[in-house]
Amino acid sequence: MTTYLIRNAQILGGAPRDIHIVDGVFAAIGEDLDVRADIDIDAHGLVALPGLVDLHTHLREPGREDAETVLTGTRAAAMGGYTAVHAMANTFPVADSAGVVEQVWRLGRESGYCDVQPVGAVTVGLEGKQLAELGAMHDSAAGVRVFSDDGKCVDDAVIMRRALEYVKAFDGVVAQHAQEPRLTAGAQMNEGRVSGELGLGGWPAVAEESIIARDVLLAAHVGSRVHICHLSTAGSVEIVRWAKAKGWDVTAEVTPHHLLLTDELVRSYDPVYKVNPPLRTAEDVEALREALADGTIDAVATDHAPHPAEDKDCEWAVAAMGMVGLETALSVVQQTMVDTGLLNWEGVADRMSHRPARIGRLAGHGRPISVGEPANLVLFDPAYRGVVNPDTFATRSRNSPYKGMDLPGRVHATFLRGEATVLAGELVER
Repeated sequence: MTTYLIRNAQILGGAPRDIHIVDGVFAAIGEDLDVRADIDIDAHGLVALPGLVDLHTHLREPGREDAETVLTGTRAAAMGGYTAVHAMANTFPVADSAGVVEQVWRLGRESGYCDVQPVGAVTVGLEGKQLAELGAMHDSAAGVRVFSDDGKCVDDAVIMRRALEYVKAFDGVVAQHAQEPRLTAGAQMNEGRVSGELGLGGWPAVAEESIIARDVLLAAHVGSRVHICHLSTAGSVEIVRWAKAKGWDVTAEVTPHHLLLTDELVRSYDPVYKVNPPLRTAEDVEALREALADGTIDAVATDHAPHPAEDKDCEWAVAAMGMVGLETALSVVQQTMVDTGLLNWEGVADRMSHRPARIGRLAGHGRPISVGEPANLVLFDPAYRGVVNPDTFATRSRNSPYKGMDLPGRVHATFLRGEATVLAGELVER
């Protein structure tokens, strides 16, 4: 394997240190290391973070390769500093069996840009009627530990209870897309002042909060783990905070777009801002930032949702919901959390690497930058500023809400178990 000497990197934003990578692990860390290496990198001014882990990525393959493939999605992940992603189950066919999750897992291994951990569906076909093959998916080569019908809510309380009971046997977790379907029928955006003025059907906050309240109670009742996907409202924050105060095994994630963008953007009627759950109010954004800072929200997860142009370049009412986010996540977190003083770089590592890996039970990821640990690493330049241009993205789709925005920071290099996937801001061909 190629050996690397990374000089003057600021580990978690601290004092400059040299990092020597040999045989896929951190071989030495210190000042002015006198070692041999195949490649020498001057990392002056760069922050070194453990490789990022995304709990919520849509890779679309199999079935929607026009939007994304495992290869293009993992290339985008590497460009964003990720060394592992959890691939959601709403593919065609649905990842509700051992055969499909193993297919996705093997495609990830073949890509070589980051580890792909499939998420199994909770119910057959995401239809919410019958539990999927949870045990078989866990026992497969993919070793599935996270299950979600994301894109749809497991709205039947009995089905949700049974899923929580089932995954408890192997320390799995059910990741819930919290959306009461009867309260959101025909919804186009957040229910509030803006939706009233625009005359668009509203997606009320209570549709999310009522499901979260039910599910934390169910998880406590059966003694299992529940994870809340893309939490988006101030009320949801309070419910999760209450559940954690009870000592219940509840975790939650927030997306970068819910940390930065508000429903005011919908006034443009640009479908790039159409997403589920919808962009909320400025008050919600503030509550989400504070909850991520104090640890009530455990993780930042991208909900990277690529769509082909024809699914977004259309009128608002028929446009698909979702945004790409892998390649901009760290920049958005810097702007909303680090530059505002709400998190330091150690906190970013915790919310974007350590905790996501722990929630997903990913061995070898989310580990400290220490001698003997797997060399999963990202070097990030926080001083950089640039205008977002989706045409330069590695993802196959271009539906970024940040197009034309000036955002800070960019990934300089990413290493997966000691092998560079990105160097000098460019993909390394595998």
